[in-house]
Amino acid sequence: MPSHTAELLAAIIFALALIHTFAARQVELQSYRFPRHAGMFHLLGEVEVIFGFWAIVLVVVLALVNGQTQALAYAESRHYTEPLFVFVVMVVSAARPVLVAVVGTVNFVAQRAPVATPLAKAWLGLAMVPLLGSLITEPAAMTIAALMLAPQIFRPGIPEPMKYLALGVLFVNVSIGGTLTSFAAPPVLMVAQTWQWTSAFMLATFGWKAALAVVINATIVTVVLRQHLQIEPPEPEQSVVSKRIPPLVIAIHLAFLAGVVVFAHHAVVFLALFLMFLGFSEAYERYQSPPILKEALLVGFFLAGLVVLGGMQEWWLAPIVSDMSPKVLFFGATGLTAIADNAALTYLGSLIAGISDEAKYSLVAGAVAGGGLTVIANAPNPAGIALLKAGFADGSIGAGGLFLGALLPTVIALAALALL
Repeated sequence: MPSHTAELLAAIIFALALIHTFAARQVELQSYRFPRHAGMFHLLGEVEVIFGFWAIVLVVVLALVNGQTQALAYAESRHYTEPLFVFVVMVVSAARPVLVAVVGTVNFVAQRAPVATPLAKAWLGLAMVPLLGSLITEPAAMTIAALMLAPQIFRPGIPEPMKYLALGVLFVNVSIGGTLTSFAAPPVLMVAQTWQWTSAFMLATFGWKAALAVVINATIVTVVLRQHLQIEPPEPEQSVVSKRIPPLVIAIHLAFLAGVVVFAHHAVVFLALFLMFLGFSEAYERYQSPPILKEALLVGFFLAGLVVLGGMQEWWLAPIVSDMSPKVLFFGATGLTAIADNAALTYLGSLIAGISDEAKYSLVAGAVAGGGLTVIANAPNPAGIALLKAGFADGSIGAGGLFLGALLPTVIALAALALL
């Protein structure tokens, strides 16, 4: 067990990591003021690096306070299945055959929609794909949606405020869009077995409300962006689609993705499938795009850092959660999610003995509704940041801009989950 001194130091380091996250863009800009150390500022300005960096600091501090043996024991006691899964599912879901299948489906639907095709594509990317996350998991949905929307919305020529609004809608929709089942959204997964929440229960209690909010959010941002989506933008996927990929190759890739999703909680199995996937991709390289290994590794590093840092925050988070009434907990969970991963928050709630059904609903509803407010609020968010930041000014996404962009869709999600 960590000492009280170690817990206090861990809370301070966690606070520093949060401050660093919100100041990441300013850190990145220092590379222009101090060109001799530009590489270091670029590194420390990467949002995906921050929590991993401060997790290393925490382990070093623990070694100084409690000794090397206890520090290593703590680091090795953390569960890294989720960071490993997000890394694997990002790479697999971003494979060219998978994207061809999804983009082909979206194009088919968009061409038959009663609105202009670019508008329909944007709406489907912000609504249909996040809801698909209830089947293929939220990290996979985030990866596919980001790659689809990048050339359409997150590109030069689109005003920055509109990009941040679209980013906020994407993050919120992915967070609530995974609540139609009991296995796709990390905050739901943390409590489903303990509270015996089945997929049928999730669909009836959360899913239809979340789906309505997803549709409203996607419609609002599509209407706001309509003047910028009238002309079909150049899409990297067009060159992909032009090279015909055999249906069997697509089917095998989708089977790999399905296998990874089914065994999401068994790292030994999905890592074995991943190695087989890499071998198959190498054998049929002519049908592949370069894998997004760098982006996926950075996201995995971020989440692993969050696992290490978050593991020592229970001493102050748990009392706050347990002392709230259900109504206060609903909004309190939304606020706490902005500074603590929503899965960690719901996990702490699952440890509270005798928690009422109303409090259970309030905790999870508030946690998923607030999942788009910050990069750390929901596990898939770092994946979206990694894949979309190149489309923003200075190649980085500001924490303040994301927060403001996510406010409206968060309010709509809260209203749907609270009032319906």
